[in-house]
Amino acid sequence: MTGFSDSAQAMSLVAFSTVATITLLLCVMTGPDRDDLDEFYTGYSSLSPMRNGLAIAGDYISAATVLGTGGVIALCGYDGVVLALSTALSLMLLMFLLAEPLRNAGRFTMGDALARRMPGRGVRIAACAVTIAALLPLMLVQLAGTGQLLAFILGFSGDSLKTGCIIGLGAMMISYAAIGGMKGTALIQILKIVMLLGSGAVVAVLIMNRFDWDPGALFDTAAEQSGVGSAFLQSGLEFEASPHPRLDMISAQLAVVLGGGCLPHVTMRMYTASSARQVRRSMSWAVSSVVLFVLVITVVGFGATALIGRAVIAQADPQGNTAYLLASRAAFGADVSTAETLLFTTVTTAIFLTLLASVAGMILACANSLAHDVFAARVQEMSERREMMLARMSALAVGVAAIVLATLVQHRSLQPLVTLSFCLGASAIAPALVYSLFWRRYTRTGLLCTLIGGSLTVLLLMPGTNLVSGSPVSAFPEADFNWFPFTTTGLVSIPAGFLFGWLGTVASGRNKSEEQRRQYEAVEGWILAGAVRKGN
Repeated sequence: MTGFSDSAQAMSLVAFSTVATITLLLCVMTGPDRDDLDEFYTGYSSLSPMRNGLAIAGDYISAATVLGTGGVIALCGYDGVVLALSTALSLMLLMFLLAEPLRNAGRFTMGDALARRMPGRGVRIAACAVTIAALLPLMLVQLAGTGQLLAFILGFSGDSLKTGCIIGLGAMMISYAAIGGMKGTALIQILKIVMLLGSGAVVAVLIMNRFDWDPGALFDTAAEQSGVGSAFLQSGLEFEASPHPRLDMISAQLAVVLGGGCLPHVTMRMYTASSARQVRRSMSWAVSSVVLFVLVITVVGFGATALIGRAVIAQADPQGNTAYLLASRAAFGADVSTAETLLFTTVTTAIFLTLLASVAGMILACANSLAHDVFAARVQEMSERREMMLARMSALAVGVAAIVLATLVQHRSLQPLVTLSFCLGASAIAPALVYSLFWRRYTRTGLLCTLIGGSLTVLLLMPGTNLVSGSPVSAFPEADFNWFPFTTTGLVSIPAGFLFGWLGTVASGRNKSEEQRRQYEAVEGWILAGAVRKGN
């Protein structure tokens, strides 16, 4: 059913089982061996810049990015490359603008960073709610994608088997987060990014070798095989059905650039650096890894179209999520060999590990926020043992909810969920972090207006996009309540998020703004210049 050989399927199944067992054992061995919050939340900041940078890149590059971005490149050419470059640009923006102030202002969670200037349980609860709202859709995409990936590779189509994969792997991801903590999940992220970049680089080299190392020949062949000719190498193919294709593309890129690097499972890695210098070095490694990934995914995406054809890719998956796997199989040519089987097994294992690691990091971020920002904030002196138990129970609760929801949405288009996460990151989290870290007069009311107003704007606009209805590839193709003219909400919701923060601050009054300015000036050097961090 998939066209993959029996030997490739058997080797992939054995590799999946082996990797799952080894990574779980690694989490058990490297996880906290006592009730120590610093060890569970930050791993004692003991990771070197290189390892921490690889872990950041591992958290940042999710399976949705690998499969989804590769699919957009294979189906839409130029527009997909722009999307991949926007992904790299988002992490660069985090590196140059937010990474060091975040490390200085925060301790364990995004709620810590936001509450540094504006303490209060309301701020922490809002930060936790936005964290879960932004990450839960991405978790559903990864979990539901796991069942589809295994079904595609191993050649089965039964719904019960797909659901079983989601439940079994979801349980494993919960174990990663609850047992391994920050240090254990970091180790899995490092292993994932090394395997992903290594196997992807080999596939890219093989593809370039097929075209005599001539990028022009690769691009021209891809355009010929796309069925749309030169339009494949020009802007607009992805949004050609939109009434405003240029604005639609700008809206999508804004959501990726401003939202990707601000998602809480990425920013939580800033708190694991022991100093401002360490976080800068870590981000250098992370950005370098992501840029290498962009180069790899561009070659593989164009190679998939050139070697297989756009029509075949779209037939296998209308959104192109299988393009990366199909290109890996086609890289060797027509002859099936042991080397091809081994490479394909490595690629599929790397993607399988990407699924596991991505969800584990997101579960950990949500669990940390629930335990530290919601439950621990209610009690003046909560013991570390109790908070640790709450964090692990929170991981279980978030994971179970994600598993149940993933089984319900597995037969729907998952693209709206990916877009929802990035739009929430860009419209609520990014404005809140920028204002909190850099605007002296920003008030608590302004912060709450940013988080709540930006989130509500996205949640109100998203159902009206063509990703949800009104299109054959939408989540509800049988319905049509599409009224919003753009595919993503970014062009409206991002300015709205910043505007809500400004309006809330103005509404707080001049006296409150002056009070916040004085409080910020007292810690400004500490936040911006990297003074020694104090306890929360």
